[in-house]
Amino acid sequence: MDNEPPLSPCPTVLSITPTLSVFVDVPMAQKLEGVLLKTYKQDNDPHKIFLVYRVCMTDEGLPWVSPVVHKTRLQIAQDPSLIYEYLPGMGLKSFIQASLELLFGKHSPAIVENRAGGVHTVGESGAFQLGAQFLRVWHRGAQTVCIVSCHKESHRFIFQDMGFEVYEYCLWDPKQRRMDTNIFLSVVKQVPSGCILVIGNPVDCRLTPSQWAKVMSTMKSKQIFPFFDIPCQGLSTGDLEEDAGILQYFVSWGFEFFCSQSLSKNFGIYDEGVGILVVLALNNKELLCVLSQLMSYAQALWLNPPARGSRIITTILCNPTLQEEWKLSLKVVVEKMMLIKEKVKEKLRLLGTPGSWDHITEQTGTHGYLGLSYQQVQYLIMKKHIYIPKNGRINFTCINASNIDYVTQSISEAVLSAKDSEK
Repeated sequence: MDNEPPLSPCPTVLSITPTLSVFVDVPMAQKLEGVLLKTYKQDNDPHKIFLVYRVCMTDEGLPWVSPVVHKTRLQIAQDPSLIYEYLPGMGLKSFIQASLELLFGKHSPAIVENRAGGVHTVGESGAFQLGAQFLRVWHRGAQTVCIVSCHKESHRFIFQDMGFEVYEYCLWDPKQRRMDTNIFLSVVKQVPSGCILVIGNPVDCRLTPSQWAKVMSTMKSKQIFPFFDIPCQGLSTGDLEEDAGILQYFVSWGFEFFCSQSLSKNFGIYDEGVGILVVLALNNKELLCVLSQLMSYAQALWLNPPARGSRIITTILCNPTLQEEWKLSLKVVVEKMMLIKEKVKEKLRLLGTPGSWDHITEQTGTHGYLGLSYQQVQYLIMKKHIYIPKNGRINFTCINASNIDYVTQSISEAVLSAKDSEK
């Protein structure tokens, strides 16, 4: 110990000239959502109401979960034979097959001829991310993406980031207060040949079979590639087949297409973010080639998909008794939602609110337009503390027995106030 050299003194700390952060030029991103919710949360008014939640809501103001999901989740959690291994890159085969049969129908030519497949994705946005990446590489002639929907979609950012030129078309006509199917027909005629056409929730487009035939004929002749979005099958009309029935038309016409199939909302497992990128090809050989490329992209993005949500859904869809319980729960939600819309319309009529309110019940799905002007929307927010977006599109499941009178009375006041200011 005595022979050890003395400790050398601490080195002199040199002064370092401050350098700029590598992140100095990074601006704050545009907020896609949340500003309205933040304002609502900061509002101390006891009557405040938020009508823009993305999920189905119960009368108690909580996110709706299909009752069959609760017991299925518990059953899986208590299964001692469950092995917590990574899922295959494509996802569980049984989950993919059950989801495809839900979308197309068990006896669809797409299923029977084995030319429909899918990749388990992380939510709806994951399906669009995967699909856009594939189309950027392998559908080289497509430079343009046209999105047709009843409202603005966030998918546009995914396609823009991939280098596509993106155009959006909303089918809602605020002046006529209805879905204008002519917009869809004119868009298909005007878009460039060989482009990608994203069709948001086709059942909400309200096209007749003959109008769909015109659309498909034009798309065929212009070699337009369809990319469908089925975000909540069963929650638009209460009928699973009707909500996705248009896909059968495209199958019978010999189309190839992609489809984003989200299974979070219709099961009420929003936090699981369960989605599938569905592929329809002309034959099994081409399908397998496409799926192999998609799997390589998926492995780079998330390697393996999460398991719990897909296990819940597979258990329900593969058990006839549980599946019937789930279907019944969807019908209950839709019937309740339709009743709320009828009550809102009737209360506005009884209050003597100017204008027709038939458009409220003519729209399908949990969300729909109130048909209010910007001035009327601002009145509701500033004067009545009822929070809705600028376009007046609300979640009707947020209206219940405890707030419907206040909501309808406030809407009537907003409309009358705007009428008075016009005089």
